Amino acid sequence: MKKYDDILIGSGPAAYKMSNLLAQTDRRVLVIEGFEYGGTCPNYGCEPKIFLEGATRTVLQSQQLLGRGISQPAKLDWEALMQTKLERFDPWPGETRDIIKKNHDVEDGYASFIDNQTVSVNGHQYQADHIIIATGQTPNILDIPGKEYLHTSYDLLSLKELPQRITIIGAGFVGLELATLVAAAGAEVTIVVHSDRVLREFTKAEDETLVNAMKQRGIKFSFNTDTQKVSQGKSGLLVTTDHGEIQTDYVLDATGRHPNIEKLTLENTDIEYDRHGINVDGHLMTTVDGVYAIGDVVNRKQPKLTPVAEFEGQYLFDYLTGKTDQDIVYPTIGQAAFTFPEVARAGVNPDDVVNDSNYQIKKVSLKYGSLYAGQNDQISTLTLVFKDQQLVGASEIGDYAADDINNFLPIIGLNINGKEYRQKVMAIYPTLGDKVAGLLP
Repeated sequence: MKKYDDILIGSGPAAYKMSNLLAQTDRRVLVIEGFEYGGTCPNYGCEPKIFLEGATRTVLQSQQLLGRGISQPAKLDWEALMQTKLERFDPWPGETRDIIKKNHDVEDGYASFIDNQTVSVNGHQYQADHIIIATGQTPNILDIPGKEYLHTSYDLLSLKELPQRITIIGAGFVGLELATLVAAAGAEVTIVVHSDRVLREFTKAEDETLVNAMKQRGIKFSFNTDTQKVSQGKSGLLVTTDHGEIQTDYVLDATGRHPNIEKLTLENTDIEYDRHGINVDGHLMTTVDGVYAIGDVVNRKQPKLTPVAEFEGQYLFDYLTGKTDQDIVYPTIGQAAFTFPEVARAGVNPDDVVNDSNYQIKKVSLKYGSLYAGQNDQISTLTLVFKDQQLVGASEIGDYAADDINNFLPIIGLNINGKEYRQKVMAIYPTLGDKVAGLLP
């Protein structure tokens, strides 16, 4: 049986970050990957989505500017867009594998635990001083009649031809971002929502504004609706819900993601886990000594984001190489939905403290600024949360919400007050960054 210093199960952002750091040492490392090298983000997640957003945003902004200098709105060519996406992203898994293999051993296959200290892959057994589980998450598939007709985001982002009618089950980040994309390309989109609202990570007012904007572009919503089955109809597919039937050509299951642990046979170990992920302590160690978990597979309150996964990869490398013995402390984390308009937030959610007198909430309409007026962005609204004259939260809906909120992340994370900011920073004019100084006490 071969033994290593470190075994990484998975090669997504958390594991890839750690493997690159371990390459700078003389440690013997094995990386095991059973799917695509690089994980979800660069292959089926944030990277291809933001790549496709370039064309999507151009189309939607040209529609928004019709009659204001634009006489003919842009039209999205789905086939050409998918071809450019394929040319960019198809080589990535192989290239990622090659980079890892330059420094470490690799095994192409799914790892499973034999016991607390031993993993098996392709009939070979391995042990290590440290086994790091970084298998991420995988899309849900509803367990309903006709589930064979359901597709995941992986499938949709590989479609060569765009279906005319698309039904999306779920209204989280993935569902709304992909609805924005396919609707801009000309598909008729219906979103089936189990509850009474969409993205709960943001404020209710922002959610309502986003839904209204999407409705104005022809996207339909069915709230408080449960999907019961999918079947073959006379002209395409038929989605049956408790509120009626929906005729469609393609059904996307965007009901969420779950920890990718089915193939690990954790039942052969003493590792504790639940439907939210693998339980870890402050050092990211599981309930088995020497076995750790990083990235989206971890059961934690922090959002499942690529930067968080990479942060954990950096932390665990530092911990295992003796650079720190402290518990992990997460920084201020920004998150955004790349819809149109975008929604973004960092720090305290305004809705959580609206009735707390210790906090002050300031809402600012941005539509009067020349940058936003020039884009005919009529809904951009920034909400700031203060406590003891210090900015502790920022939230925005608007065409550039993600970039705008990034202006406030250092202020929240570094606990900078208005006076310090004005003394040290003079932002580019005329952007929102220039207005930040005047928004702080």
